[in-house]
Amino acid sequence: MKPIQVGLLGIGTVGSGTFHVLQRNQEEIRRRAGRGIEITMVADLDVARARSVVGDQVQVVNDARAVIANPDIDIVIELIGGYGVAKSLVLEAIAAGKHVVTANKALLAVHGTEIFAAASAKGVMVAFEAAVAGGIPIIKALREGLTANAIQWIAGIINGTTNFILSEMRDKGLDFDVVLKEAQRLGYAEADPTFDIEGVDAAHKATLMSAIAFGIPVQFDKAYVEGITKLSAADIRYAEQLGYRIKLLGITKRAANGIELRVHPALVPAKRLIANVEGAMNAVMVQGDAVGTTLYYGKGAGSEPTASAVIADLVDIARLHTADAAQRVPHLAFQPDEMSDAPVLPMSQVVTSYYLRLSVSDEAGVLARVTGILAGAGISIDAVLQREADEVGGEGSTHTDLIILTHDTVEGTMDRAIAEMQALPTVLAPITRIRKEELA
Repeated sequence: MKPIQVGLLGIGTVGSGTFHVLQRNQEEIRRRAGRGIEITMVADLDVARARSVVGDQVQVVNDARAVIANPDIDIVIELIGGYGVAKSLVLEAIAAGKHVVTANKALLAVHGTEIFAAASAKGVMVAFEAAVAGGIPIIKALREGLTANAIQWIAGIINGTTNFILSEMRDKGLDFDVVLKEAQRLGYAEADPTFDIEGVDAAHKATLMSAIAFGIPVQFDKAYVEGITKLSAADIRYAEQLGYRIKLLGITKRAANGIELRVHPALVPAKRLIANVEGAMNAVMVQGDAVGTTLYYGKGAGSEPTASAVIADLVDIARLHTADAAQRVPHLAFQPDEMSDAPVLPMSQVVTSYYLRLSVSDEAGVLARVTGILAGAGISIDAVLQREADEVGGEGSTHTDLIILTHDTVEGTMDRAIAEMQALPTVLAPITRIRKEELA
């Protein structure tokens, strides 16, 4: 059978990895796909660099639309990134009847509803395994492997930069700003790390997993997003003493009144496998009603790990290229006319438990006033840790840290209790609140 022809838009880190892995393993891939898969055309603004990667056997152009217009190209791989030109090119490729493979989680999290609808109308596939957790096949697991299950929840470490920073903060006892500079020096963090450290990248990925798990439209604008910039070495140390580790988690959960979709730092029991995922690695836990808890672990970024996911999508499309569109796996796992209108809950309605750290005056009655406020709000306390003043501020210090772990409560109730505690004259600094996830 004639090889399927692929056009590649953007040949940076992932694009070059995709080309090299496809070349290196072409015979193995052909045996699996049932036909050859060849990148025959590449578009990149830096034509000379692109030619240095692909050689003379591949046509290189500086205009992505020339790839889309080529009638011999069956699949377009979009590796440009961003929301702007990438959206236009993906929609143009679909309109031209091309299947699309993309690693662009931001594009799909924001514009996925429009893109998937256009692809369905045209009878082409949009594959995006590489958009979430790099080389870990979590999209295929959710869309196909776990299709018998009613998914209960997903919790994932899905941003390697932030996990590296948190691992270094814990191992070395350093504060966030110091570790961020080191992460940038080592290449784990971008010069502008905002999307990573503020949780936006993880929220893009969580949005896609949520849509697939629960059959809801992609709704990034409804996700609660909180990064790691306000975490201190003290909180990581106290969490350790209480038997927890702090991780930036992307969480989506089925609740009685809707779907939770949130990204934020969380205390995770140290005995959980996911709590021991260190460095730039990724891991995703999925709880299904039939299968129980499953864990997916591996490299969440990098040239060849991400290329592995891109090529897996190419193989899927090669296998299904001639199949009736109605027989293919739906983009978001559920048939388009069977999507749910379950609402994404505002954070104020989410139920979880909490770690609170209060910097308080070292005097009698402070603990009683704080716990009284919590009791008055109906918030049950799980544990209290009160440090000696000289441990916190040095000899002769007049302030100390009070750490409280709570049982489950509604976020809105906790918001009001924190406001009341913050107003106490004996509370000397903004209260630190970190959510706690048992992941049992």
